[in-house]
Amino acid sequence: MSDFSEFREQGRAALLAGEATHDVPMVEGGTRWGAAVVLRPAGEVVGRLTDLAATVHAPGHWVHGGPALHVTLRSLEPYRSVIPEDDPLRRAYAAALAEAADGLPPAWVYLAGVAPHRGGVLVGAHPVDETLETLRKRFARGLESRGVRDLEYGRVRDRWYVSLVHFAGPLTDAEEIVAWCDAHADTDFGLAELPVAELVQFVHTGAAIRVDELDRVPLSSSPAR
Repeated sequence: MSDFSEFREQGRAALLAGEATHDVPMVEGGTRWGAAVVLRPAGEVVGRLTDLAATVHAPGHWVHGGPALHVTLRSLEPYRSVIPEDDPLRRAYAAALAEAADGLPPAWVYLAGVAPHRGGVLVGAHPVDETLETLRKRFARGLESRGVRDLEYGRVRDRWYVSLVHFAGPLTDAEEIVAWCDAHADTDFGLAELPVAELVQFVHTGAAIRVDELDRVPLSSSPAR
C-alpha cells in the first residue's frame, strides 16, 4: 500500500494548496458521469463505509453511501440521460461484459485507508486476487473487438478505490476535509466481495448521485452455459 500512501500525500498537498476540482450536475455530452461498468461491494463493509461517510462535514458536496458505493472498472461514454435498451452501444457494452466475466469468480478487495484527492475523498480498494485485473483486460479486448472506443482511451487503471465524497462546488474548507481524512487515514474496513459486474448510468438526485443498473453479470467460477 506504499503507493496509496504517496497518493494520499499528493492529495493532501493539492487540497491545502487550493488545487481542488469539482463536479457539476450532469449535462448531455459531458465527459463526466457517463455510462460505466462498476462493481459494488457486498456485505457488512457497505454499512461501515456508509457510516463513516456520514460523519464527514461536506455541505453541498456529494457524499456517497449504500448502493452508490462502487469500484469503477471502466468509464465508457459521454453522459446521456437516456440510454435505450435497444441502443447499439448499450448492447455492445453488455455483450463485451458478459464475455469478459465468463468463468470468473467474484472479486475480492481489501478496503483500507482514507485519502483526500483533488476531486473528493476515497477509500483504497486493494485487490487480493487477479479477478479485477483479468476482468479489466478481457473487457477492454471485448470492446475493441466490437469497434467500441470508450472514454479510457487506452488508460490502464493501476489504482482501485471507492469514492466517499465528490466535491460539487469550490472547496472552502480544505483544512477541515484534510483533517478528517488524516483522522481516518488508517481505517481498516476489511475484506469486501465484489460479486457482480454492472453496466450502469449515474443520476443526479439534486443532492447526491444515484447509480442505476442497466445490465448485470454475476461473477461465478462456473462458466456460463
